[in-house]
Amino acid sequence: RPWTPELYAQQAHAPAAQLPEEDLVFFLLDVVPKLDLAPIHAVYQDETRGAPPFDPAMMTCLLLYAYCVGVFSSRKIAQACERNLAFLAIVGTERPDFRTISQFRKIHLDAFADVFVQVLRLAQAAGLVRLGTIAVDGTKMQGNASRHKAMSYGYMTQEVGRLRAEIQELLQQARDVDAQDDAALGSRRGDELPEELRRREDRLTTIEAAMKRLEAEARAAADAERQRREDAEAQRQRTGTKRRGRAPGPIVETPAEKAQINFTEPELSIMKTANKGWDCCGNAQASVDDGCQIILACEVTAECNDKRQAEPMAQATRGQLDQAGMAPAADETGERPLIPAVLDTGYFSESAVAALERAGFDSYIATERQRHHGATSAAASEPAVAPATAKEKMQAKLKTTAGRAVYARRKAIVEPVFGQIKEARGFRRFLLRGLDQIRGEWRLVCLTHNLLKIWRYGSGFLRGSRCALIN
Repeated sequence: RPWTPELYAQQAHAPAAQLPEEDLVFFLLDVVPKLDLAPIHAVYQDETRGAPPFDPAMMTCLLLYAYCVGVFSSRKIAQACERNLAFLAIVGTERPDFRTISQFRKIHLDAFADVFVQVLRLAQAAGLVRLGTIAVDGTKMQGNASRHKAMSYGYMTQEVGRLRAEIQELLQQARDVDAQDDAALGSRRGDELPEELRRREDRLTTIEAAMKRLEAEARAAADAERQRREDAEAQRQRTGTKRRGRAPGPIVETPAEKAQINFTEPELSIMKTANKGWDCCGNAQASVDDGCQIILACEVTAECNDKRQAEPMAQATRGQLDQAGMAPAADETGERPLIPAVLDTGYFSESAVAALERAGFDSYIATERQRHHGATSAAASEPAVAPATAKEKMQAKLKTTAGRAVYARRKAIVEPVFGQIKEARGFRRFLLRGLDQIRGEWRLVCLTHNLLKIWRYGSGFLRGSRCALIN
């Protein structure tokens, strides 16, 4: 077949004619203008400086599409606006600079919390949310910092002593030669801080600030451990049970020698990862519905494990459901039915079970690691002895046939979501820094995950009635 470059080049500039009719970009071009973006528009209403900004709806659509298709860098998004047909379908002849895209994302991260709720309503209207069971889990997500920019508390202590000694030595040298330098100073005042001394003082200030952060974290952990022991002792007193195993050691309120902090991203923690050993990471949490794996709530914490995440995730999920108007209706007695919630063993504690129940969830939390090929003959049998503690009650609950069936759904609900985000879309590392910014970025990732689900599974139901569903 003949090739006519000039003609082909002209045809390529018509995205609507070249892209498939059901392409994701047309779905977003239909949905985004109907979203309530008032909080984003409000930022620009009173702005009189410089040229008029790009339309916030266009920038929102651009950012959502980019995150949907795995383009997260503002530079790559800007480049795609010049070369990619789908991106051109959004921006047309406009060419937002990468700085503009990056700034728009940073400024409006909080506003995307409201967009998240609107998308939840859209997912429910499309029949993708059923609240039959929800699953909560977390995944380690690398921060925007090198693991080599971290230092342990023990090494910091040595480094502080060394730097202080060097600073004193440099100050003494400066005093010794001060009189000799007066004649050679020229127009300078003579009180400038030597470069070597300035570098060491800056480094000392940075290290001391990092040490104070680690010390504050150690004190907070000690307080939490003290409270946990008091609660456990109170539980033993109520039930008349005895402590098992050895008595715990004394509570230490100072950081461990190996406790580390990253100077580039001090708000995250050094966490153990699957393949690379240790890295500067955030613990990204998600609460997922079992219908079509719609994310109901999300959060990021700097805590390395999930032990204290059940309560905040339960509260966040309940808050999102209430805000979206998706909470189960009350029955004749005025009570709302409890939604089954499955969590792995990392979340279990007596307070976690109580917090989930207060938030309206019927918890199924493993109290220990489950065997992959354990015997199933005892699954249907009920425990012979009445359970006394919260842990024993949960163990008995999960040993029943119904309990095992509910808990078995966990891996099929929440774990594929992390695989879709990390593998299919390639989001493995936060681009922004600071815990507040990181939480906003994770919310944007989860929001676009839900949009992809609606496009793939709910767009047929929504065709021709999207406006009514969103409004």
